[in-house]
Amino acid sequence: MQEIKSATDYRLLLESRGALPEGFSTGFNRLKFVPAELGNGRQMEMNLSMLLLNEATDCFAGTFTRNLFPGAPVLLCRKRLENDKFRGIIINNKVANVCIKTGVEDSERVLAAAAEKLGCPPSQLMASSTGVIGWHLPVAEMIGAVGDVVENAEKDRSGNAYSLAERIMTTDSFPKLRSREVEGGRITAVAKGAGMIEPNMATMLCFVMTDLDISREYLREILPGIASETFNRISVDSDQSTSDMVIAASSRKKPCGNKDAFKQALYEVCSELAEDIVRNGEGTGHVIKVNVSGAASVEEACAIGKALVNSPLVKTAIAGNDPNVGRFASSIGDYCGNNGIPLQSDKVEIKLGGELILSDGGFRMDPEKESRLAAYMKETSMLPEHKGWPMHEKTVDIDINIGMGNSVSTIIGSDLTHEYVRENADYRT
Repeated sequence: MQEIKSATDYRLLLESRGALPEGFSTGFNRLKFVPAELGNGRQMEMNLSMLLLNEATDCFAGTFTRNLFPGAPVLLCRKRLENDKFRGIIINNKVANVCIKTGVEDSERVLAAAAEKLGCPPSQLMASSTGVIGWHLPVAEMIGAVGDVVENAEKDRSGNAYSLAERIMTTDSFPKLRSREVEGGRITAVAKGAGMIEPNMATMLCFVMTDLDISREYLREILPGIASETFNRISVDSDQSTSDMVIAASSRKKPCGNKDAFKQALYEVCSELAEDIVRNGEGTGHVIKVNVSGAASVEEACAIGKALVNSPLVKTAIAGNDPNVGRFASSIGDYCGNNGIPLQSDKVEIKLGGELILSDGGFRMDPEKESRLAAYMKETSMLPEHKGWPMHEKTVDIDINIGMGNSVSTIIGSDLTHEYVRENADYRT
């Protein structure tokens, strides 16, 4: 990434990536509401956004959280995937619409109002919500605002996804947007997410648009695997959200002569967004990249990597720029020992920042290496309270060779800082 010195620089960078594929537009509105659950009369603001196709498409796909307390929009979208056509999705922040008895009905009422304005069947629209779990959607206020959202989408002349990436944020520090030009067409995708990040089958919220003419069957074939290899290999805090989803759609306006090239471009877009999400994690001071090799299976490689990035002791050591490498070995041994993985400690090799720290069953540390590694960790750090744009794209690289097979995986995680605790302690209050 080019050097970014201000939020303005970052916005210009995202706008340079953000051209919408042919056949797509976006619309927005902002509304005020009073959460009944707080009981204090405090007024809040909600962004209401829309991703719209100019014409309904039969090429759309989705993948969702496995959390067994799924949000109402997840339930609704799963059902809408059975339909023949897709026209767009309405997205709100601030309220997640989870564990509300009227949740699906509430989302459907908002979609019905949008569909009436569009002149399309409500079944062609999906919903996505993010924010506080346990609050009711302000349905009346949303219905009052959604007409302007639709009108703005139908009149959209910006042709850029930047505003969508910005308006779907909650505790995110900066918008996330990636794209590729491929086979004469385009893939553009936005994502949001900063906490409750360890997805399974999806990410927090991600919306993928393309104008390349691929089939519905092919998109649905490749999306779960790509999500598994990108979004499912990140963790900020090991908590899987109730509302995670990836929705992808094609307007089918451009011929696609090479499906493999499309698949690779989609993988690259999702991989970059996944790392952006971790870099944007609540209170993140370091991005940790764990490369596991020599595992007996990809599943074991992923699990060992996640055991490391999810260890509070590892996360806090890295937050403090402390090369406390004993915590690395302990976390790996803990996971393998308690999950039936016949690890042989004398075959394991661990590197930190490219420097060998463990091999042949023993640590390879000395005072000079301790100092170099502490300086390396400090050089890769960010200010956890920094907002507006990513300070850099550096990572703390940990390479682990398990010595048991040929499978590999890369897991990306974040450290654990005071800022993460503060932000989540104060989230509603």
